[in-house]
Amino acid sequence: MRDVKEFIRGLPCWKGSVEIATHPGGITNQNFLVQDQNEKFFARVGEDIPVHGVMRCNELAASRAAWAVGLAPKVVYSAPGVLVMNFLRGRTLVSKDVQREETLRKILSLIGRCHRYMPAYIRGSANLFWVFQVLRNYAATLRDENNRLAAQLPCLMEIADRLEEAVGAIQLVFGHNDLLAANFIDDGDRLWLIDWDYAGFNSPLFDLANLASNNGLSVEQEDWVLEIYFDRRPDDGARRAYYAMKCASLLREGFWSLVSETHSAIDFDYVSYTEKNLKRFEEAWQRFQYDFGKQ
Repeated sequence: MRDVKEFIRGLPCWKGSVEIATHPGGITNQNFLVQDQNEKFFARVGEDIPVHGVMRCNELAASRAAWAVGLAPKVVYSAPGVLVMNFLRGRTLVSKDVQREETLRKILSLIGRCHRYMPAYIRGSANLFWVFQVLRNYAATLRDENNRLAAQLPCLMEIADRLEEAVGAIQLVFGHNDLLAANFIDDGDRLWLIDWDYAGFNSPLFDLANLASNNGLSVEQEDWVLEIYFDRRPDDGARRAYYAMKCASLLREGFWSLVSETHSAIDFDYVSYTEKNLKRFEEAWQRFQYDFGKQ
């Protein structure tokens, strides 16, 4: 197994001898802070993860496009398995930050810019992140590996099919698709959006639902988010599609963690994360049926 810090130290992008420190956080990649003379950089180390649909060529293309539209730091070097970016000095958000209206409005502005402007700057092939196909792929992996929850898959995937039908026809945009609070950084003047591993074309409803489910937005806040994003009050049809997508987002998070339990070497309690998200999915599904009728 390679020494990751020595690997980073040997990259040809540095001006001199570098100091490297492990950067906390991250449940997909290994992250490092690098001091090169008077400059700081952020290095992300991670190979392709086919089981999660993470392909580093897509992440690189999305990261460069995000910089071009002013959403993310500049990529200064890339090679197989590593991205080096300018370091952002700032504070990583937590869910309570996201819940504040002033911050939420800024976040929606970032999401809108991502959805509207990034396709013009994507070079090469682009990822398609359709959550229901993601769920089908995860379910196949879990079945093939006789996962500990394999017996629950038929029921869960039947629900997923119902949710896909409830979402219906979609608008296609370029989404971030992983809107955890920790992927927003406040530098004191503005917000930045980082970590583009899962970026790709998708429905805007997924980013909005993913933002809400990851950060504990209230029902009132969710209606406000839909009204601000679409510039109109959501009708029952729009709310039904949105909440179906929210259920799918939670199920995807649970499946992602369930697969990661046996496929990731990152030091993280995936089992607890799986249980938390599957419980939240069950609650959201029950609420969806109550609000919009049995499917």
